[in-house]
Amino acid sequence: MPTPPRPPRGLFVGLATLDVAHHVDRAPGPDEKVTATATHLSAGGPAANAAVTFAALGGRATLLTALGASAAAQLVRADLERHGVTVLDTTPDARTDPPVSAATVQTATGRRSVVGSDAVASDAPPPPDLAALAAAVDVVLLDGHHPRLAIAAAASARAAGTPVVLDLGRWKPVMAELVPAADHVVASADARAPGTHDVDDSARELSRLGAPVVVVTRGDDPVSWWAADDDHGDAPVPAVRAVDTLGAGDAFHGAYAHAVARGQEVPDAVVHAVEVASLRVQHTGPRAWLAHLPATPEAAR
Repeated sequence: MPTPPRPPRGLFVGLATLDVAHHVDRAPGPDEKVTATATHLSAGGPAANAAVTFAALGGRATLLTALGASAAAQLVRADLERHGVTVLDTTPDARTDPPVSAATVQTATGRRSVVGSDAVASDAPPPPDLAALAAAVDVVLLDGHHPRLAIAAAASARAAGTPVVLDLGRWKPVMAELVPAADHVVASADARAPGTHDVDDSARELSRLGAPVVVVTRGDDPVSWWAADDDHGDAPVPAVRAVDTLGAGDAFHGAYAHAVARGQEVPDAVVHAVEVASLRVQHTGPRAWLAHLPATPEAAR
């Protein structure tokens, strides 16, 4: 009897937040209160949500972040561990709360608005065993938060020959160091390299800075990718009824990292990520959609 494939392993380095998401029929105006049709409390953040997606697809996900020992941090950690993510906290004794994000999602369109804090200015230190962690996985994903952690993880992954996926949701100062260290830069259409004015120009600049593969998501429009030797392609996004777009980009990144960890080529990785992100937006709430993911051989183990 053939041996089932080993689950892919991923190290996710970056932000973990406490997310409060309210679903509303319409957004409130100035000095107005509206009643939510649903409220969800969960862990959030680009790296954290990508790790949850990776784990739900059958991977073994480890999140390297800074959480601390507050009550809010315990809620974040519990949600991540409940969804199969191993949490490594570089500041376990800190008494400060983790960043908090508040989101409103309009029920008619699924569009979201978010106000939150982040970890762009964090000074969280890398753990002493980071080189071993990066060498023991099949992919490392960075989101640019906790810059010291991100830079150290990128260097460790490069030394170990582990592919690096960079989530470029927006340009942060540390991106100037992370883009040249990444094997795959996955950006949203409005997250452009400095000095560029459109998607194609930004992709060329990211390539010039050293990214071998650049992928750009455009919401409902096709996802574009550029690779070596002028290899370029577009993957269509299926027409679906979106009821909740919160975290859709994070789901895309987690699925893309899962495909990279399994050794898939760029076009196949993009298609896989599109399928997963399209599933995400069809379900209300941060975690309900995970139950609708198709079973994989790794997930059965």
